[in-house]
Amino acid sequence: MSIIARKMAQSDIAACADILCAVYNNELWQCRWEKNTAVAYLTDFFSMSKFVGYVVEDEGKLMGGLFAHEKVWWNNSEVFIEEMFIRPDAQRKGYGSLLMAQVEAYVKAKGLAGITLSTNRYAPAPAFYRKHGFVDCGHVLFMAKEME
Repeated sequence: MSIIARKMAQSDIAACADILCAVYNNELWQCRWEKNTAVAYLTDFFSMSKFVGYVVEDEGKLMGGLFAHEKVWWNNSEVFIEEMFIRPDAQRKGYGSLLMAQVEAYVKAKGLAGITLSTNRYAPAPAFYRKHGFVDCGHVLFMAKEME
C-alpha cells in the first residue's frame, strides 16, 4: 500500500472538487454543490497569497484534501483551515490524520501560534478535531447574515 500526503498542486483541484461534492451533498450537510462551483470555490483558496494545502493519495488515487491559509494575528500568525475533506468511502482510515499531521508540521516549522477552524457542530467532524487536540472556543461566536 502506497499512502502519501503531499503539498497540493493546482492540478489537484478538480479531483478535490469531486470529493467536496461527494462529502457535502447529502442530508447531514445539506449542501448542493455543483462541480464548477466547487472548483471555483477551491481555486479561490488556492490563489490566496499565504495558501497552505495538502492532499493525501493511496495508490495514486486522491483520497482527500486540506485547504488552509496562514493568517496574521495580533500575537503570532496562525493557520486557519478553510476546508478539509476525505472521500466518504475512505473516512475513518487515517487519511484525515495524515493531512492534520502535515499542517501541524507546517505550523511547528514556521513557529506559528496554532491552527483554527470552524465546522458543523452536528456533524462527526468535531469529534475528529477534538481527537487531534482541538478544543471548543466558547468565547468565539460564528455569525452569518443571509441576504435576499
